[in-house]
Amino acid sequence: MRVFKRQGGVAQPERKKRGAVQSWATTGMRLTFRAELMPGREPLERTFTVASVQANGRVELIGLAGQHAEREFEAPRRRHEGASYG
Repeated sequence: MRVFKRQGGVAQPERKKRGAVQSWATTGMRLTFRAELMPGREPLERTFTVASVQANGRVELIGLAGQHAEREFEAPRRRHEGASYG
């Protein structure tokens, strides 16, 4: 459902306020580069830990220089409730 705010008699979509950036990654999260970007390497060799998340949504990784975008990584695997991982 869209929220509209009347402005000068015309309904305008309400804009979200800028504030804290909703990020796809968090500090300490482990991310794995897509295989196409690092061919010939096993998943463990392509996996790095997030050192920091920038305001623009890019991440800096521990042990790897530069900033990296979400599209460079595999989709995070979600753990299912009730599943045994141990």
